[in-house]
Amino acid sequence: MRVLGVIPARYGSTRFEGKALADILGKPMIQRVYERAINAKNIDDLTVATDDQRIFDAVISFGGKVIMTAQHPTGTDRIAEVAKKTDADIIVNIQGDEPLIEPAMIDEAIQPLLDDEKVDLATLVHKMNSEDDYNNPNVVKVVIDRSGFAMYFSRSPIPYIKSGLWGKGTPIYRHVGLYVYRRYALLDFAKTPPMPLETSEGLEQLRFLENGYRMKVVETQYKSIGVDTPSDLEKVKKMILDAGY
Repeated sequence: MRVLGVIPARYGSTRFEGKALADILGKPMIQRVYERAINAKNIDDLTVATDDQRIFDAVISFGGKVIMTAQHPTGTDRIAEVAKKTDADIIVNIQGDEPLIEPAMIDEAIQPLLDDEKVDLATLVHKMNSEDDYNNPNVVKVVIDRSGFAMYFSRSPIPYIKSGLWGKGTPIYRHVGLYVYRRYALLDFAKTPPMPLETSEGLEQLRFLENGYRMKVVETQYKSIGVDTPSDLEKVKKMILDAGY
């Protein structure tokens, strides 16, 4: 099975416009993400998908592969356009704002689809240790069945923990926004209108669950950091300097 990694990148951003091209110690952020992701062992090919000529030109300048797409409401829709033009069996959605992503995280997410043809898509989670994060609507939680498949995603605190029982047995999982899809599942997503739960929660991954797709969940020990604001960018710069990347 051929595996294609795709990094969706747009210039516009409510909190940090142009962050894909933000300078990180001499390299634009999209280059940092690309250079990390290309080291994933389970990926056969990697490309950036963008609708912005500035990002397109930046990727070409550092020798990366890039595809110009139409404008799309979400990164998943952008990747679906790429999927229509490729014969890859498995498509990996790699966030374009995580310049410290561990290649091993990508490999972990891909592996379930290589091991089991019945798995439609996969994603990653971390075990949550913070009650503040549990109650934070900006932190997406996921409930997992005994076979390791996602049952539901929510911005609400799920599963509900009775007062005084926090941290006493029930594992709470925080979603990590890295997805791996079978090509057919991704193409089906693109032609299916948003679903009620997806619209209510503001979480597009629920469209897959509402339509009966099975999403394998992999717990990863690796950490990454998304760049949503200029202050996040400064944190990343310091981490890169400290790590010597």
